[in-house]
Amino acid sequence: MQTYFEQYLVHHHAALDSIPVEQVERIADLMKQCWQEDRQFFVFGNGGSAANASHFITDLGKGASDKLGKRFRCLSLNDNTAWLTALGNDYAYEDVFSGQLQNYARPGDMVLTMSVSGSSPNLVKAVQWANDHGLTTVALVGGKRGRLADLAQEVVVIDSDHYGRVEDAHMTICHMLCYRFMENPV
Repeated sequence: MQTYFEQYLVHHHAALDSIPVEQVERIADLMKQCWQEDRQFFVFGNGGSAANASHFITDLGKGASDKLGKRFRCLSLNDNTAWLTALGNDYAYEDVFSGQLQNYARPGDMVLTMSVSGSSPNLVKAVQWANDHGLTTVALVGGKRGRLADLAQEVVVIDSDHYGRVEDAHMTICHMLCYRFMENPV
């Protein structure tokens, strides 16, 4: 009989094995186009996905940009606590990301969001706003798919409903995207 940790790793490997490499390559191509056209790239999520968004933007904005010689114009919308809480308090929590996009985003920019459930109202509202305003939209979601899977132009579904494993797979995708530019500069 397998121990809990052995079983965990079996399921973890299955989640990682469900990453659709062709879709990750497509997202990398969209990011390359965004970078080449000097467009802005926004990333955001809730909870663990918020931490992943911050980590991803750090790796992209510093590590990948260092290797490319030209900087990615990238921003995690999770990282301005004052603005997040002002929007959440004065409007509604579902406006914390779309409210920021209204200030920063322009047609042709790109957004990427991560959500295990795919149904967080603030993420759904931001992706809908981005679609309505000519941005390229990407969602990384879990097995439940949720509304984001229907809204985003590019969707990666991890075949699991386990929050930890899906968040780990999303961060693996973020590392794949960053290291594509770090280890294989354009």
